[in-house]
Amino acid sequence: MVCLFRPTGRLRSPVAGLLLVASANGALAAEEAASGMEGVQQQLDVQTRQIELMKRELQRQESALAELRRQLDLNRRGRGDTPPAVAQAAPAAESPRPVGQAPAAPERPPEVAPIFEQPGVLTPPGKWIVEPSLQYSYSSSDKIALVGYTVIPAILIGLIDVRNVKSNSFTGTLALRRGITNRFELEARIPYVYRFDNTRGREVFTGQATDEFFVDSSGRGLGDVELIGRYQLNDGGGDSPYYIASMRLKTRTGKDPFEVRTSFQADGARTSGVQEELPTGSGFYSLTPGLTVLIPSDPAVFFGGISYQYSFKRDNVTPNVVPDTARANYAEIQPGGVFGFNFGMGLALNERSSFSIGYDHLSVGKTDATFENGSRAKGVRVQLGSLLLGYSYKLNSQRTLNLSLGVGVTRDTPDVQLTLRTPLSF
Repeated sequence: MVCLFRPTGRLRSPVAGLLLVASANGALAAEEAASGMEGVQQQLDVQTRQIELMKRELQRQESALAELRRQLDLNRRGRGDTPPAVAQAAPAAESPRPVGQAPAAPERPPEVAPIFEQPGVLTPPGKWIVEPSLQYSYSSSDKIALVGYTVIPAILIGLIDVRNVKSNSFTGTLALRRGITNRFELEARIPYVYRFDNTRGREVFTGQATDEFFVDSSGRGLGDVELIGRYQLNDGGGDSPYYIASMRLKTRTGKDPFEVRTSFQADGARTSGVQEELPTGSGFYSLTPGLTVLIPSDPAVFFGGISYQYSFKRDNVTPNVVPDTARANYAEIQPGGVFGFNFGMGLALNERSSFSIGYDHLSVGKTDATFENGSRAKGVRVQLGSLLLGYSYKLNSQRTLNLSLGVGVTRDTPDVQLTLRTPLSF
């Protein structure tokens, strides 16, 4: 006998229940997983925003630190703490710099041992620099005076006077510099001059070989006061040089060559044309624009400059010559222009000292003079070249000792020039 069974709904209900329960559990797990991912994403977003805020705060702190270092460097330069020619190198070697951020370029050029009159570093704003200096100059020259007349060219009837002149001069100068802005300064220079000449001569065609004469003359007093303004044209730094423009006004406060007494004797050439007192000034007002360039190249600093001096002409000039019959009054005198250039290099030796070497050249143009009788006279162009060596030593935070030596390399340049400077900052 075969029995047949037909499945009923009761047999299917347990399986369906299990499927329903499994489906519900899966949906719940998926919902919990989605909720967990959303929470993780929210936490990640919050942490990302916090990291961005921290990055911005770090950049702000790094910028503030760089600014403080720059201000500290400027203050050290103003007090003279930074050794010459090391100001550019010290931050690069010692100061850590943030990754991914370019270091701020210094706004002021580095210092060098001064060998020229113009300083390379401008005075910080609000600061005073008092710089007393003493310069000694020595030169030796030969002069030939012809007194007589010629019948035919190259034949002189009269006297030939050969003289050897030794010139010595001491110039004490008080320079005052004031920083007006971070790029502009003013300076006043007040010199006092003491100079003396020793002249030895003999008329060639008269007297004995040992018949020589000696003439000593001297002069002292206030020299020509100068006023100078300097302005830094650019920021410089890095691979960019610094450009500093200047304008110098020279007065005629010193005793000029036309004021001193000059005697022309009638006894031949023995003491004819000798100045009884030496002048302490040039006798002309002048303006001198100039441009100085400084190129930092750690550990050295290269520098150079050009200038042009224009002297204002004078009218109706009467020299102090005795006797009056030997006097020739000038209707107009126009000194020639003076074109100058210089270049050199400064090198830091250690934290306190530096060394500089350079060359200075002046090309003095011809002087054009017109006399009252209408005749004219012209001078000759003179070339003045000097090789300069300088040394600088920092005594303390406010005082530096600078010594420079100039050696003449052309005939008309002084043989030796020694200059001692001691700038003091306040």
